[in-house]
Amino acid sequence: MKAFTAVTGVAIPFLEDDVNTDQIAPVAGGTRLHEDYTQTLFRNRRRFDDGTPDPDFVFNKPQFRSGVMLVAGRNFGCGSSRESAVWVFQAIGVSCIVTRSFADIYRENCMQNGILPIVLPDAEADRLDAAVVAADGAAPFTVDLVARTISGPDGLRLAFEIPDADRTRLLEGLDDIGLTLKHRAEIEAFEARIAQAKPWSQVADASSL
Repeated sequence: MKAFTAVTGVAIPFLEDDVNTDQIAPVAGGTRLHEDYTQTLFRNRRRFDDGTPDPDFVFNKPQFRSGVMLVAGRNFGCGSSRESAVWVFQAIGVSCIVTRSFADIYRENCMQNGILPIVLPDAEADRLDAAVVAADGAAPFTVDLVARTISGPDGLRLAFEIPDADRTRLLEGLDDIGLTLKHRAEIEAFEARIAQAKPWSQVADASSL
């Protein structure tokens, strides 16, 4: 997993509440072996019934096609636990999602894939929403996980909270497997002690059977 320290770039305003994973990554778009997740993202909302792109849908607007931060509403990522609803944002370059609240499983999927999930209280979220809408893709925003701040045009500077354990995981680029492997030496030492103390408990190599 790629480590996250800071990112600077365009912020995408998608200020809807209760956006679910089936909207974000429709299941019909995730059944191929080599899926193009840039095309899966909001597949059913980005086009009109005749198949032509909706120019007013935010992810179709030219100024937001290279965004690094998504700013969303409440209960973002509700619905099913499909991990592809995180991968679609990584595919377009988004590495941070700022909301007023996340669905729990979606937040964890972000953490497991190196996307920084930030929750802001209403007052700070209102300020960020207004700044992102006003910028309209023309001015950069910076998210700094080391300093735990979001900064932007006209002196905008907001502090955010994140549990220390989650912050460390992202700064070091560790998913659950990576966290476990930090203790590899202790695990191997334990296995060696068990093998010596209880040799009968070891699984035989299939090739020796």
